[in-house]
Amino acid sequence: MSTFVPTDPFVPPDPSARPRQQQNLPPGVALPPATDWRSNRPGDLGPDQPEGALLGRPGPNVGYAYTLAQRAKDRLRLGPFEHAGDAVAVIAEVAGKRAARFGRAPVIGDVDFVIDLLGYDGSASDDFVKARSALVHDAGHDYHRRRALVDAVPDALLRTRAPQAAEIESWRASVPTLAASG
Repeated sequence: MSTFVPTDPFVPPDPSARPRQQQNLPPGVALPPATDWRSNRPGDLGPDQPEGALLGRPGPNVGYAYTLAQRAKDRLRLGPFEHAGDAVAVIAEVAGKRAARFGRAPVIGDVDFVIDLLGYDGSASDDFVKARSALVHDAGHDYHRRRALVDAVPDALLRTRAPQAAEIESWRASVPTLAASG
């Protein structure tokens, strides 16, 4: 008695076979690049999306920023008493906010941007690191603390491709007042 296992007709018998959709395309035709995300489905709120403190920024696959931030964890230069888990959570959420601002999923460039912005690349002054440490402390477990820091990053700064050092320093100068009030 033999046993037959049903197999999907799209599974090639040879694991090294090329994907079927590539073979079915006519010569000279390539797959189009991905388009940006629009909220045009019936359940999406669209332009009426509420905005404000603690509400976040919807976008496609923003949770992927956590994976990217986790991969960059070994590059972070943490201050005294900072924990990598808290830093990764804040970096991921700010990177997700930046990606959503452009209507796309997060990429490693968003994570690199936030690492530079928050001074986890080692470029921050001691005063900023002290204020950042106070703001980021326990942010991995406290939604309100994490969102307060994410909301403090202005959209105009996130929209720039490569902010000038003066723009970064101007924003960093406002962070100690956030730490004192929070």
